[in-house]
Amino acid sequence: MEPPANPGVSPAELELTMENVEAALYQLYFDPDMEHKNVAQKWLTKAQASAQAWQFCWALLGPDKLPEVQFFGASTLHTKISRHWSDLPTDRHESLKMQLLSHILHFSSGPKLVLTRLCVALASMALNLIPQAWSQPVADMVRAFQPQKPDSEGGSGAEATQDPHAHCLALLELLTVLPEEFQSSRLAHARRCLLREALAGEWAVVCPMLRQLLQSQDSSIQVKEKVLRCLSSWVGLDVPLGESHELVQDCFTALSNTELFDTAVETIVNAISQPDSQRYIEALVNLMPQVLGLHDQLKTAAQDGDMETSHGICRIAVAMGETHSRVLLEQVEHWQEYLALVNMILFCTGIPGHYPVSETTSSLTLTFWYTLQDDILSFEEEKQAVYLHVYRPVYFQLVDVLLHKSHYPSQEEYASWSSDDKEQFRIYRVDISDTLMYVYEMLGAELLSNLYDRLGQQLMDPQQSAVWQDTEALLFGFQSIAETIDVNYSDVIPGLIGLIPRINISNVMLADTVMYTIGSLADWLADHPVMLVGILPMVLQGLVKAELSVSSVSTLKRICRECRHDLGPYAQDILTVSQDVLVKEIHKSSQCMWLMQALGFLLSALPVEEVLGRLHSLITPHVQQLDTLAQQEPDPTNKQSIIHILGMLSSLFTTLDINRQADSSEGASSPRLTPSQITQNPVVVVLQQVFTLIQTILSKWLDDSEVVEAVCGVFEKSVRTLLHDFGPMVAQLSEMLGQIYSAFPQASALDLARQMVHIFAGEEHHISIIKNLIEVLTSATLTIFQQGPRDHPDIAESFMHLHAQILKRKPDMFLSDRLDVKGLFYSGILSLKFPETPTVKAATLFFTELLPRCKDMPLLGEVLHRDGKLLTETVLQAVGGESPRSLTDHFSEVLLSLNRHCPVLLSQWLKETLQTPGFPSAQVSTEQKHTFSQQLLREQTNKRRVKEIVKEFSLLCRGLQGSGYSDY
Repeated sequence: MEPPANPGVSPAELELTMENVEAALYQLYFDPDMEHKNVAQKWLTKAQASAQAWQFCWALLGPDKLPEVQFFGASTLHTKISRHWSDLPTDRHESLKMQLLSHILHFSSGPKLVLTRLCVALASMALNLIPQAWSQPVADMVRAFQPQKPDSEGGSGAEATQDPHAHCLALLELLTVLPEEFQSSRLAHARRCLLREALAGEWAVVCPMLRQLLQSQDSSIQVKEKVLRCLSSWVGLDVPLGESHELVQDCFTALSNTELFDTAVETIVNAISQPDSQRYIEALVNLMPQVLGLHDQLKTAAQDGDMETSHGICRIAVAMGETHSRVLLEQVEHWQEYLALVNMILFCTGIPGHYPVSETTSSLTLTFWYTLQDDILSFEEEKQAVYLHVYRPVYFQLVDVLLHKSHYPSQEEYASWSSDDKEQFRIYRVDISDTLMYVYEMLGAELLSNLYDRLGQQLMDPQQSAVWQDTEALLFGFQSIAETIDVNYSDVIPGLIGLIPRINISNVMLADTVMYTIGSLADWLADHPVMLVGILPMVLQGLVKAELSVSSVSTLKRICRECRHDLGPYAQDILTVSQDVLVKEIHKSSQCMWLMQALGFLLSALPVEEVLGRLHSLITPHVQQLDTLAQQEPDPTNKQSIIHILGMLSSLFTTLDINRQADSSEGASSPRLTPSQITQNPVVVVLQQVFTLIQTILSKWLDDSEVVEAVCGVFEKSVRTLLHDFGPMVAQLSEMLGQIYSAFPQASALDLARQMVHIFAGEEHHISIIKNLIEVLTSATLTIFQQGPRDHPDIAESFMHLHAQILKRKPDMFLSDRLDVKGLFYSGILSLKFPETPTVKAATLFFTELLPRCKDMPLLGEVLHRDGKLLTETVLQAVGGESPRSLTDHFSEVLLSLNRHCPVLLSQWLKETLQTPGFPSAQVSTEQKHTFSQQLLREQTNKRRVKEIVKEFSLLCRGLQGSGYSDY
């Protein structure tokens, strides 16, 4: 058939005829033009919804039609039955049922897609009729598919000659999709419960039939596979395991057939994983020998490297052991069987091969060990002791297995792995680490002693220590536990710290783990600083190797943070090695930032009089490099270098805080200079010295937001850390900020100003400087708002946050006649209309800070009287659909604030704005708008209730009330 003559015709213009439906289908499936396909798709969707679809769907199922056309006919039938059932008169139900059964029989030999769709349609029909109008659907379906004589009533000659094997498969397909259609249908709760009960009652008919087909020697592989899939589908209805455990037992015989193995595994796992099956203890106990009987097949598969078989059997064992752990533990008379299952799972955990390259089974078992441990430790003390006696030895074996599984392959083999395999192995080791940490709860200090003894034996025996993987695995075990468990009181840690320097860290992977292990013991080292002497040289040795970058730098940072007060004797060595690796650019940028943070901690704890000299020594090479870059013409390479150096300074100033050191040393016997005795903070001295250089950089890079952000970052981190000690910098920094922002506004300058307001707005000798800065920044920003701020959502967001901070910390700044409060108010309203969520949130915060102060500040009150209606209108527009629903709560806070601080005015504004027809949405009636106003005006304190009122009104405005979306 030819496609339509004019494929671009609007769907509404095409007459709904059989020919046009087929033409549209040809266009959908065979026309290469995507626009034509989309037109056809829309038209066909409309056709499916039409009343004529009840008729043309049968014609599309004609034997002379293409499979694509037949499939659309079957899909249309399903659509009509599932979505337009009420359109069909009751007296046509029986004839529709017979037509569907007849067509399913006709299509039983294929095409498969059409058959499945027809089965889904009949299943949907059954769900509409059960139980009142169709009391025994399964029995009727089975009867309809029984072999019939050619002249039998209701059967055509064509149907009678159909293959009984195909009929059997079609019946199984129908019985399989019936529960699936129930699960996927949107049903009211009461109706779902009624249908579930009715369908569960049909299991008494389905189960014996499936058993008979699975046991029959005449059943083909296809039929048996269908039986397995059918059982899996019905299991989802929570059919009682007590009534079907014999059928589940029969499924185990299918595991010996390679063609049925995967489907049988899926079915058995689904059946025994049903939580409800715990009620059928006898059935579970009867299934246990079947599961244990797979152990020999599992061992053979593991020896032969048959990953699929071992994976499948492991899934069955874990499903049984994990889902029913507590129930099976409580069957004391069967304790040996459950112990055998646990050992079977342990075998799966330790299955030969390297994950994920030569095995993928072991990872399936890890959560089982959590479950079993939780269940054992949940018993009362006396009972628990019995189970611990049995299972603690198993868990010690588990530790050995996990450490062995965490072994790296040889370096040659590991080098051949893909990056994806390496990443999966990394995640696998993290999972093992988490499991070891959890197991410590059961095994306790004995576990650490066990690991320590083995590590000592290895390091003392030259032959054993030659296998670096064994040493790495034991350290990995220590690190896994020490990372999250407090091991400070463990008596083996001193010995471990003593052993670590004996380890040869020439192998990168072993060296990495050594570093992380030392890092995990940083807290312990802080309490035992005498042990640092043997450990720090190893860390510094690792620091000079690029391949140990992440582990060595993170470990040094942890040591400098936790042990900083005891690092004085080692400070020179740490600084020398660190300066060397920074100058030689051994580490990537992010590790350089970590290293600078580590050195900030270190410098903070040194005698105050030493800090400035050490600081100068550390940063001088980088400042000199920055000076050289500042003299050069801007280019991308220079830019990255400038940002990198500024980032290092920011990182250093984030942690360099001599006040922290002074506080912690109170009460110390040795006399020290306190910060008050130092004329200026060392960080401030450095910043003042590099200030001119920073101005030079800004003069060349003023229009580059990344460079400006990096410069502001240096000062912002310093302000956050130094707090009031930053005071000497306030004047010159404020002047520079005003200049750079006026020339080229950047959000980062506003963020820095906000930090300065937070710290210094309350200090009398800084207030006039801060006030002048705010006036300059506000004037420049309002100019942007007048010109159109749409391209600067980041500036709008930071501007709103800045003024919210001013209103919180120093609201009387708004009394200045040089601050355009009207312009500010209007810029807030404009910010509420931005599509960017962070900008809108900042604007709502600005208004919730501003509105409470309108009563006490006449100038703000005047602006509110003048533009409050516009604010109300803007918020209602946003709630009515202009803004994402996720922001509704934020807008509700503005409305609550308006109602709390100017209820009379809000009442007037609501009345005036909501009386406009179609505002804020055509979806809400005048009565609904009135109800919303009344409800809102009644609530002046209950924030939760206001949010509910506004959310409900927003849903009404968007046409979503009662649609199911209101829950999201």
